[in-house]
Amino acid sequence: MREEAGSVVVVGSLNVDHVVTVERHPLPGETVIARSLTFLPGGKGANQAVAAARRGAATTMIGLVGDDGDAEIATSLLAESGVDIAGVGTVEGPTGLATVTVDAAGENTIVVVPGANGRMTADVVERSASVIGGAAVVILQGEIPADGIARAAQLATGRLLLNLAPVIELGPDVVRRADPLVVNEHEAALVLGHLRPGQTVPETEAELVAGLQDAGVPSVVITLGARGALVADGDDVHAVPSPRVVAVDSSGAGDAFVGALGAALAAGSTLLEAARQAVRVGAFTVQRAGTQASYPTLADELPSVSEGEDSGAGSPDASRGAGTDSMAVPT
Repeated sequence: MREEAGSVVVVGSLNVDHVVTVERHPLPGETVIARSLTFLPGGKGANQAVAAARRGAATTMIGLVGDDGDAEIATSLLAESGVDIAGVGTVEGPTGLATVTVDAAGENTIVVVPGANGRMTADVVERSASVIGGAAVVILQGEIPADGIARAAQLATGRLLLNLAPVIELGPDVVRRADPLVVNEHEAALVLGHLRPGQTVPETEAELVAGLQDAGVPSVVITLGARGALVADGDDVHAVPSPRVVAVDSSGAGDAFVGALGAALAAGSTLLEAARQAVRVGAFTVQRAGTQASYPTLADELPSVSEGEDSGAGSPDASRGAGTDSMAVPT
């Protein structure tokens, strides 16, 4: 099947985010008083689709919502951002839900209730076979059932971007089709443990990248929070530094990174070029509250990495301070 140049198809989750702001996160068993509660569209899949569309990619969302009132909220910014939502179906029951708690420093915790996303099985994905097969880039995450992810990976004829977050058990053949696999350092260790059961999992980021590639993953991007990202493509490994910005809310910035990465790859960028762009998109996003509404368009000016910052992250093992004023790509 011919791939449509520049097109991105996201197969994944749609949620409504209940965003609670607090001064600080509660300790186990503790009660704190929230500052505010907001209902916003979310879900890793929908977030990534909005991010890709706002960065210029012709983007299609494949997923499910429930037959409740939350469905309209979940799809509102997809349509507004130009995402084709003809592939978003409706099933009986609730739309996916995420409770996001954000503290005064912009750090967040997230609890997800799958709802309709839990019914994105292989049979449902199969209904969109021609759309998935025709995309230049297919983006997947870990918020739908494993068999749905596996079927989407099989249907993809273009580049497969697998953001295995959260980490769920997939067949090794599915993970090895990822080009790239995008994970943070903790997720990278879990994925490598699944690919090499019984073997010792390395601790350093460079060793994790090497281990994943040795296990058969063609290319890997490890997001490193304030330090940006580590990109491995073939024999080349590069540290991509993050611009220093004042973080307001890190919710969904990792999804902004993934969507922007997919859009740049679909437009013909190399993986390293795409990651450099995506890190800047992540830095833009954390300076604003919310998830999808904070994502930049092509008209927005993205923060840049200074020459000094670039040299400070020049090796795969580089490690810089991770204060909240420098957060760009949350892990």
